[in-house]
Amino acid sequence: MRPADSSAQAAFAKAADYLERRPLVSNHRPLSWITQHVCQIVEERAPKWWWILTITFGAMAALTPAMLTYLVSTGVGVWGLNVPVCWAWDITNFVFWIGIGHAGTLISAILFLTRQKWRTSINRSAEAMTIFAVICAGIFPAFHVGRVWMAWFLAPVPNANAIWQNFRSPLLWDVFAVSTYFTVSLIFWYLGLIPDLASLRDRATTRLRQMAYGLLALGWRGSNRHWTHYEKTYLILAGISTPLVLSVHSVVSFDFATSIVPGWHTTIFPPYFVAGAIFGGFAMVLTLLIPFREIYKLHDLVTDKHIDNMCKIILLTGSLVGYAYSMEFFIAWYSGNPFEIYAFTNRAFGPYWWAYWAMITCNVAAPQLFWFKYCRQNPWVVLAIVMFPNTGMWFERFVIIVTSIHRDFLPSSWGYFSPTWVDITLFIGTIGLFVFLFLLFVRFLPIINMFEVKGITPQADPHAEAHSPHANEQAIPHPSETSRVHA
Repeated sequence: MRPADSSAQAAFAKAADYLERRPLVSNHRPLSWITQHVCQIVEERAPKWWWILTITFGAMAALTPAMLTYLVSTGVGVWGLNVPVCWAWDITNFVFWIGIGHAGTLISAILFLTRQKWRTSINRSAEAMTIFAVICAGIFPAFHVGRVWMAWFLAPVPNANAIWQNFRSPLLWDVFAVSTYFTVSLIFWYLGLIPDLASLRDRATTRLRQMAYGLLALGWRGSNRHWTHYEKTYLILAGISTPLVLSVHSVVSFDFATSIVPGWHTTIFPPYFVAGAIFGGFAMVLTLLIPFREIYKLHDLVTDKHIDNMCKIILLTGSLVGYAYSMEFFIAWYSGNPFEIYAFTNRAFGPYWWAYWAMITCNVAAPQLFWFKYCRQNPWVVLAIVMFPNTGMWFERFVIIVTSIHRDFLPSSWGYFSPTWVDITLFIGTIGLFVFLFLLFVRFLPIINMFEVKGITPQADPHAEAHSPHANEQAIPHPSETSRVHA
């Protein structure tokens, strides 16, 4: 064989290997293995590390009601708010947590409608993360009103005082957008749990577990009628959730963009906020999934391909966020408005320069490492890198909010914000609450969507048997399994 022919064949083999689709379930695992491996996480005794982490983060979560009680009994003056910085850590944390929850809805709804099968192993944990993040987010605006017992006036409920909300205010749009987002996400998450809850019910070895999971499974039997109604409902909810992915953080950005404050008054905020939310959300999904993937040996279900795809999305959205940062400066310069120019110059070189450049380093520079294949295929390198977006997205919200208002139009109105111990402790408490809820989710509910993962295996394809070299490895699922194998 001539050297030219051998090199051509080698190049062709390399190209074929590159173009070959890697399986989304590794090692040709049978259906029964998927059920057993995922259910045993819930069914076995809680390991010692789970108790240690749960007690630790539960104690951190207890700081949240403690600080809120102190806040209500004393007043919002215990926060570091001042004149002119009347929005600071509270609204920063609100926008941060809302952004964290965006990846769950995107994975569940948009990737479902576009038939991206790789979403099946990660959608449930991402949806749970969404719900827990929105719970943490809702705390801050509710208590920011000062008199939390009057927060119900945000809802358009007829009252004796004939007080009605200003429906032209984006702050009220926030109430409707976030509450709708939370409700739809919760229903969407619970609906996807029902078939797997029925599997846990049928496998239960105690009466208490059988009753608990049976109640939550709503009488699911896996009949054709059940699956027909389920798929229709899931598709409708996916359609409803899709515009929410774009609208919720757009509405949050209107809190700033509809004002006349230099640094806030810009039309780029809605797409900029949405891209940043997806960026930070996927970073948090990887932060949670990679450790649990290692602990529970989920490498065959959450494969390197899943991690690689999420890294590419982080690289894309991180680049979009970096572009938005540069466009903000360009728009300020192009406007010729001296106040706008000063707002952004002050942001980069003023008293909060350290926060701005930390944001640039974490959100723009660090994700560029994902251009390298090695960085996307080593889970521990990925985990180290995504810590930067997790930190950077908080700094982004802090920079946008605080640096735009700490220096007003008159030098006599200039101020500087420093967080108090209550600000810091309350934020730590919400982090503890978020991780505590996720640990409870991992312990009592299946972290992987079993029936959807089974649907993407070769055994679920009626035409795979003819050309699959591993067709004989198919295992017959246990009769009690309620997973759907498409026939």
